[in-house]
Parts: sequence; structure tokens; C-alpha cells
Amino acid sequence: MPTAIIADDERLMRDQIRLRLSQAWPELEILGEAKNGDEAIELVDQLQPDFTFLDIRMPGKTGLQAAQEIGGKSHIVFITAYDEYAIEAFERGAVDYILKPAEAERLGLTVTRLKARLSSTPTDMGSMLTQLAKQMGIATKPVYLQWIQASIGQQLRLIPVQEILFFRSDEKYTSVQTSTYEALIRKPVRDLAEELDPDLFWQIHRATLVNVNAIDGITRDMRGRHQVLIKGHTEKLEVSRSFIHLFKQM
Repeated sequence: MPTAIIADDERLMRDQIRLRLSQAWPELEILGEAKNGDEAIELVDQLQPDFTFLDIRMPGKTGLQAAQEIGGKSHIVFITAYDEYAIEAFERGAVDYILKPAEAERLGLTVTRLKARLSSTPTDMGSMLTQLAKQMGIATKPVYLQWIQASIGQQLRLIPVQEILFFRSDEKYTSVQTSTYEALIRKPVRDLAEELDPDLFWQIHRATLVNVNAIDGITRDMRGRHQVLIKGHTEKLEVSRSFIHLFKQM
């Protein structure tokens, strides 16, 4: 059975699209709804729908920004009110669209196109979305994590990323080290590296990310391995050979 989610900040619009889709494609199962781009991204990761219906203009993270993060995980169908530039781009067949209000005839055409794509792999539309955003005056600059929710014993704490000196993973947890305490999260470094600003956090090892502003220098141990010195901290972080190029100009 084909599946989908709907993301629109207007409850009435979500209800209308759900109703129209049930009429045009009764077999399509709507797995969930989202009010903004962040919720849509979470639902795609959790539910893995075949199709994601995204309102282009939502408060916070827009539909275009969400589509960039969703990438090739789900087929994208945009919801738009009037943008002629969007319609022109969509008509080229890169993605499909629903005009507000959702009319039965146009939605029937969308359903026909989606059924044809059901057996194909979703495409990552990064370059097309960037061009479309410029035409529509919508920013698609990546939105990076600003806070980390981490555990200190039985307590949960929200830590501003600027206060974090480094992250270091083992097989089960990732340590979040600040100047005054250590906390734990379950997210691995490879995921954090994609969600944090690369200008603020450098990956220096497959298991280590370091805050650039916390770097005091770089040295070598007796075996010739490069190590990063951390300001106000005794810890020395090993640098893998594949990341040593980051320090050539230091």
C-alpha cells in the first residue's frame, strides 16, 4: 500500500488535501501530518513514506529547506498558493505540485503522476531546489543544530552548541564535553557531523568532532601522532591522517 505524509501550517489545508487524496487515491495511506518543515523531516525519518506533501511557505523551516534535508528518502510533492515560478519549474517534471485550494481535477493529474513514480527511487533535487528558491526569494541555507539535548545522570539538559568543546563517540554513546561538565547522547558522530555547522565543528577523527574556537593548538606525541590541544582542558584529541589537512595553515 502506498504511503504519504502531509506538511502544511494550515490545519484546514491539511484536512482538505487529506480529503481530496482519499477521493482521488483511496489506496494511499496518510501516515501522519506536520505543521512545519522540522516536523516533516522527523516524520520522514520515522515513517519512511513513499510521498511527502510539503507546503512551500511555512514558518521556521520552509518546504524547500525540508525537501533538501529529506533528499532522496521520499518523493516530494509541493503545495503552493500562487507562485508562477514554482509552477513553471514543476511542469518540467522534476517534481509535482498541488495548488491551493486543492482542486479535484488537478489533484487527479498529480495522483496519476505519483502512481507512475511509485516504483522508482526518489531523486535528490538539491540543485533544482536551490535554483527554485532563488526565483521565489526563499532562503535554502542549511539550518544547523543550535542546541544539544543531553543526559547528565538522570537529568536532561539543553546545551548551546557554542559551549561544547568536543564530541567523542564510543560503541554506545557520544560524550558531549563542555568546559565544566560532560554529558551523554546516543547520536553518533557521523550524524552530528551532518547536523552541525562545519565552520564551527571540525571532524578530526571518525569518532571525534571539535569546536574550532576551543582549539588551542596541535602537537605530536612520541609516536608521531597529531593531537589537538583544547583551551582550558587537559584532554588531547587524536587527529586521523585523513583530517590532518585541516591544520596545515595553523
